[in-house]
Amino acid sequence: MSCDRESLAGAVSQRACVFCGSRVVLYPIADALHLVHGPVGCAVYTWDIRGALSSGTELHRLSFSTDLQEKDVIFGGEEKLAGALHELIDRYHPRAAFVYSTCIVGIIGDDLDAICKRVSREKGIPVIPVKSEGFKGGKRDGYMAACAALSRLVGTGDTSGIGPFSLNIMGDFNLAGEIWIIREYFEKMGIQVVANITGDGRVDDIRRAHGAALNVVQCSGSTLYLAQSMEKEFGIPYLRVSYLGIEDMTESLYAVAGFFGDPHMMERTRKLVRDELAVLYPQLQKYRQALRGKKAAIYVGGAFKAFSLVKTFRLLDMEVVMVGSQTGRKEDYLELKEITSDGTVIVDDSNPLELASFLRGKKVDVFVGGVKERPIAYKLGIPFCDHNHERKEALEGFIGMLNFTREIYSSVMSPVWQFVPGRKR
Repeated sequence: MSCDRESLAGAVSQRACVFCGSRVVLYPIADALHLVHGPVGCAVYTWDIRGALSSGTELHRLSFSTDLQEKDVIFGGEEKLAGALHELIDRYHPRAAFVYSTCIVGIIGDDLDAICKRVSREKGIPVIPVKSEGFKGGKRDGYMAACAALSRLVGTGDTSGIGPFSLNIMGDFNLAGEIWIIREYFEKMGIQVVANITGDGRVDDIRRAHGAALNVVQCSGSTLYLAQSMEKEFGIPYLRVSYLGIEDMTESLYAVAGFFGDPHMMERTRKLVRDELAVLYPQLQKYRQALRGKKAAIYVGGAFKAFSLVKTFRLLDMEVVMVGSQTGRKEDYLELKEITSDGTVIVDDSNPLELASFLRGKKVDVFVGGVKERPIAYKLGIPFCDHNHERKEALEGFIGMLNFTREIYSSVMSPVWQFVPGRKR
């Protein structure tokens, strides 16, 4: 199928821009200053976009902008940027600062590198330009810009105290506190977590992340570039994992234990999985009976999430009739074809009209997507599950499987749908 290419210029797409892609990756670093160099609208567009939780400081939840005006576009906004950085660093004392370039900055040609370098020298903290002009590509290009910015931090910290059984959690954004669940699993296995990249992230942890023995990458689209860079520069291998659903969660824990090759760790991992499943399975049964045979549609940002959701719905005896992503690659879609039934619609870079057409045609019982897909579902009178930025309940780990099942059950079986024309049950 045709995929992994830029959206058609001028056409409506569910995709986001480069700037948005970089923001969603870097934003959860909680003790860093995040300054958008551009119009205030860009900062508002991505303000608190992830809803990423922090275990301490919450500087990341403030959205700063240089608020470029017409005269700045004409005469340049470099000194305005320098002034904003000085003021914000003096007021909030961040551990680092990320400066995001927007479309207009790319057009007028402000020299972000020079300003960031100068302020970094004057203030004594890393001030890092993020080359994220929105017009340069799609969301995936924003991921690459974010990874390039993170690469300037990794390798600059002290690695003392890091043991041989250690890893970095990459591509998790701590929605609803999920990274805390995953950290607890790894700690029960006897593994030291050096850095969260980037959910509940801390600048100093990221600076010493090159001391870890392994990188585990969940959202491959967002942080795989960084993992590959660290493998090349520091010799740190990486594993692609998923914490969504029983099957992928279990496989991921065993894969990590297998990497370290320690028999005691493997035994602790088996016990962890046994204990969790003993609690989880009995609770799932009543939901499975009610949901058996229902039809689900999936449209998410990255393909890794789609894989896990297909397996999760299969466990619930539900049928996936449509699945797609915004940033999938050819190999991702080939894998989706392998794990879905014949007749399943597989779609890349769709638009609202196409999605609505597939949802109607397949008569789905529930649609799983993100914030941009929610209005489509509700306009059609279809139950919706937010599996992206705005959710407030953890869906990762074993407890996340139970939460997800409850949400799907509550959405599909709600009596409200009997009042939607043509959807009486």
